[in-house]
Amino acid sequence: MSSQSLYLRPLGLIGPDVTAPDALPLAGGALAFTACEAVLGEPAGGVTRRLVALGALSDWAHQVGRDREAGAWLDRLSAPRPPFAGLAMERPQIMGVINVTPDSFSDGGDRFDQGRAVADGLAMVEAGAALLDVGGESTRPGAEPVSEEEELRRVIPIIRELAAAGVPLSIDTRRARVMAEALAAGASIINDVTALTGDRESLPLAAEAGVPVILMHMQGEPRTMQQSPTYEDAALDIYDWLADRVAACEAAGIPRGHLAVDPGIGFGKSLRHNLELLEQLALFHGIGCPLVLGVSRKSFIGRLSRQEPPKDRMPGSIAAALAGLERGAQILRVHDVAETVQAVEVWRAIAAMRPDEGLRASA
Repeated sequence: MSSQSLYLRPLGLIGPDVTAPDALPLAGGALAFTACEAVLGEPAGGVTRRLVALGALSDWAHQVGRDREAGAWLDRLSAPRPPFAGLAMERPQIMGVINVTPDSFSDGGDRFDQGRAVADGLAMVEAGAALLDVGGESTRPGAEPVSEEEELRRVIPIIRELAAAGVPLSIDTRRARVMAEALAAGASIINDVTALTGDRESLPLAAEAGVPVILMHMQGEPRTMQQSPTYEDAALDIYDWLADRVAACEAAGIPRGHLAVDPGIGFGKSLRHNLELLEQLALFHGIGCPLVLGVSRKSFIGRLSRQEPPKDRMPGSIAAALAGLERGAQILRVHDVAETVQAVEVWRAIAAMRPDEGLRASA
């Protein structure tokens, strides 16, 4: 982060659909926030942090000479997000993972067969997935890249079949040619772990295609990203990087309404970095784009538990996903669709209950 920077992280979150004095809606959705952690960069380096209630924020910002910046932050934090790829952002949306690979970290080989991949994708949609994310190259830690031709061979037939069935699809790739051919085959969203930096043709291609794009943060590249990842402040550094990528996309002609951001849990992050990002996730609403969260089956869950293999991490995956929803994440990228949908619906119902409704129900 640069010196003299200002960040506002929403705190005191309430909802869904619960009102309170001096509260603002979080990203225009069902949650609201009543306070902020104000983080202010110092000229000599480092930061100061202060908890400020929303009702007192204007006075505090005036005292430190940050009226305009604070006002812009609150506007971005509270403004409704337009639909992303036709999906309403006022409620959580589920993205199902279809890895057409032999070596993905959690389901490698499960859907390497085309028929199985298509059938599983249709089952995910039936279970409640709003869209599917199709990828043909593993980006797990230590993964070796595959050739462009092999990646195309894996994903294009799957995309054609699922698109023909009317399924909304994203293509999970860092190659411009794969993006182009996937879009031609029926995909309608680009999901790039390099945020359109991995291929010099990706940014102009995405701008010309005019499709929604998910920009993810990754420090390094898959083969080396877990070799001592380092940040000055993980959440603030990653926020700055993603904000810069959004600005670059806008400069290239991609409107902000076509962009979503993903902090990239597990991609060049230590266990502590991942936990810091999840705890401070609401900060990323300051970018002004929908927030995508991918925690499903990731290794930090096993490290916090009993080193379970990926397919035994569903309970931890759901716990992390719900923590993300409590901080306003709008799109959850998951392997276990039916189970996540059920958990989300129960969470929404409980969180939306008002105390007087509970009293009336028992009367």
